[in-house]
Amino acid sequence: MQIIISHVNTDFDALASMIAAKKLYPDAQLILSDKLETRVQRFLNIYRDMFDFLPASHVDWENVTEMIIVDVASLSRIGKLPSDFDPNTRNIIVYDHHPKDEKDVQYDEGIIELTGAAVTLLLEEIQNRNVPITSFEASLFGLGIYTDTGNFTYNNTTARDLQMAGFLVGQGMNLEMIQRFSEETLTPPQQQLLENLLLHTEIHEVDGLDIAISTYALEKFQNGLAMVTHKLHGMKGTDAAIAVVKMKNSVCVVGRANSERISLQPILQKLGGGGHRHAGSATVKKGDPDAILKQIIEDLDLMLKPAITAKELMARPVKTLSPQTTIEEAGRLMYRYGHSGYPIVEDGKLVGLITRRDLDKANHHGLGHAPVKAYMTTNVITIGPDATLEEIQELVIEHNIGRLPVIENRDIIGIVTRTNIIEVLHQDVLADAKLEEGLSTEKLMEKMEQQLPEDVYRLLKEIGETASELETPVFLIGGIVRDILLDRPNEDIDIVAEGDGIRLARGLKDAYGGEVVEHESFGTATWLTTSGLSIDVVSSRLEYYEKPAALPEVETSVLGDDLQRRDFTINAMAIRLNEEAFGELIDPFGGQLDLVNKNIRILHNISFIEDPTRIFRAIRFEERFGFRMDEQTEKFALESIDKVVHVSPQRINEEMKRLFKEGKPEKVLRRLFQLQVFQQFGIQEAQMEAACTSATTLVKLYWEQAQTESAIDEEQPSAFEYFLLPFYGDDKLFASAKFALTKKDLNLLEEITELQTETNWSEATQPGDIHLRLHTYSDEAILFVLAAEQIPGHDSVIAYLHLRRSLSKLLTGADLMTAGMKPGPHFSAILLNMEACQLNGDITSKDDALQWLSNYEENRIREVTADEIDTR
Repeated sequence: MQIIISHVNTDFDALASMIAAKKLYPDAQLILSDKLETRVQRFLNIYRDMFDFLPASHVDWENVTEMIIVDVASLSRIGKLPSDFDPNTRNIIVYDHHPKDEKDVQYDEGIIELTGAAVTLLLEEIQNRNVPITSFEASLFGLGIYTDTGNFTYNNTTARDLQMAGFLVGQGMNLEMIQRFSEETLTPPQQQLLENLLLHTEIHEVDGLDIAISTYALEKFQNGLAMVTHKLHGMKGTDAAIAVVKMKNSVCVVGRANSERISLQPILQKLGGGGHRHAGSATVKKGDPDAILKQIIEDLDLMLKPAITAKELMARPVKTLSPQTTIEEAGRLMYRYGHSGYPIVEDGKLVGLITRRDLDKANHHGLGHAPVKAYMTTNVITIGPDATLEEIQELVIEHNIGRLPVIENRDIIGIVTRTNIIEVLHQDVLADAKLEEGLSTEKLMEKMEQQLPEDVYRLLKEIGETASELETPVFLIGGIVRDILLDRPNEDIDIVAEGDGIRLARGLKDAYGGEVVEHESFGTATWLTTSGLSIDVVSSRLEYYEKPAALPEVETSVLGDDLQRRDFTINAMAIRLNEEAFGELIDPFGGQLDLVNKNIRILHNISFIEDPTRIFRAIRFEERFGFRMDEQTEKFALESIDKVVHVSPQRINEEMKRLFKEGKPEKVLRRLFQLQVFQQFGIQEAQMEAACTSATTLVKLYWEQAQTESAIDEEQPSAFEYFLLPFYGDDKLFASAKFALTKKDLNLLEEITELQTETNWSEATQPGDIHLRLHTYSDEAILFVLAAEQIPGHDSVIAYLHLRRSLSKLLTGADLMTAGMKPGPHFSAILLNMEACQLNGDITSKDDALQWLSNYEENRIREVTADEIDTR
């Protein structure tokens, strides 16, 4: 017997997931709990007859051979099971969206991934299998998504939930039904319970957060406690609310929270329950409510993350201006460093603050020459290093300010901006949705140790220890960090020191030996270790661009600026190596979340304008990882694509070499067309399909050509050949000439151009006849035109190329002179005709060749004699 089951107190996500599972497992029996959420009960009062449910109490567990468990992964939460029930003797399939727990059942198949609703996971399977659904089913599935994501407002909501909602709208989802049944309306008993809980509530202040603990006892079971607790939380206005309610012989505990510093899971899991960080429940059968209440109060600190303070948030060192700095100079510095405001400091003390808005006002009046002190704000709101994130947010909102200087002993030691706050919020989002249920420092260290060679891992530890002794923050940075998170190999070690990279390299040499090559003008050094490894140590720096597509100007700076100059979020992460914080991940732009969502996302809006080659790199990463640019990134790429024409042909060629090496040529060409790259060089979009087809054919032709003993295994089309295909198809080879930068590419382009004028050569069937026309052209040029023209019946040309590769020289010019022939241009024609006969199989040995030459000479003499007679 195959059954589909979910958790007790069934909500809409559980019900929807069960019905969705039924679409995937049509022979399974639906098992319904006798405890339903109030809204689900209202729904089933009307629509129960549309489903074939078996009450949980009627299940013959001895006959259950397979269980499909949805919206839960713990057997303890699906209801009462027989004492002798052994899950190991059944096939277990799980679809759940909650964080994994060590108490979860061991399952054979299924998906456990962090989404807003469990039904989203099942709907993706329904989509993949093209299983049809009715408009009523779409509406029920929609109820599951809408209610479990709070109409897409809860932090656990993901892009996948939104995509599935869009899919359901297309399947006829009834939004009126969604609104009608998702509305949280309390019944009179539930309203009475809420009033009693309000009367029996205590507020506990823990580390600056307010947590409401409410308790009450009922003589019989009352459903809807989750909804009641949600209302309680809103009415009390606290950071979290926990309701502890005795119902008959059980104690039900439900929690709700809205602070990013709170996770309910530690407390609820200790009680045998579960859920999300901000919403969950537990049921303790035959529990003592007083003991449970006492335990919860004692464990409140387990729910809290330590307060994030200004000292941890702030950027430093702080770039400041003097009061005498001109408005014009201040504006130039703001553009250069990407700031929107500057503290004004005089004699080491903060005296004001100037913003971009202030500068715009002064410039409007033509006062660029005026000092900033004339326009700066003198009533500056500041904070101390111990100010908490919550306090900082309140100040930012209350005063509508974008930056708060951090003051200690009257000195400015840092500055907190809106960007710093947003970076922290990114990290909090990841706590719900990042790799492997949250990548702790310990887990990241495990990944590093597993993936990196032993000597490399040990070397990173040594670098961190030396850096700590020198009081220099040091980081592993770049693509290797991304690939460690993706469990991909990468031994390209980039070390960035926040400070003097050369000094650190010298310290490493002193501690562990080896040699150091210094590059003073770049602030970098290369440490050659005693084991032969070469480690580049770079000082963290920032970049700015004077104009689009130009090379950047560089200067030393802090790690944050170094990360901000990177191309994409997934490449803008770092791992701290210092001994006291080894393995700490620095991810200010949400790169982990983009890895989870398989997104390629640029760091700032003008990134592609500053460096259009980043568009090519974005395509490269799409191909390498199976990712996709997010909607906004692709929009910026299309808006910036006209800047590609300003990029030098050398840089474009280099990017094309990397790009066509990374992905399938036809996919790369299609993507380049989609992003309007070829169109910038005058190629029509209509050429896309032909170019993609030609690329596929070219790969096939090279493979066919490689099936000879004389073939070189590595031989394959070059990036330049793929890049040429659209130009050839649109008869614009002249426009591609500037990209032929090597002698080989120039020769290829010249040959291809000439071959365009050759006529009927592909109609020849005898290798010798083909040779007379194509002997001067390279294999590459011939194969290119075969693919670009999509010439049918190319087999004879391929056969010719096979034979030509193994063609041996049976005669030389010396043999012709030995035969009594005088040297001259006609030697080439004689040898060419002999080769044609060889290829046709008429000549197979040197004796055959000499006989052919003798006949050839006799025929030539007869022809000359006949011509002389005719002239007489």
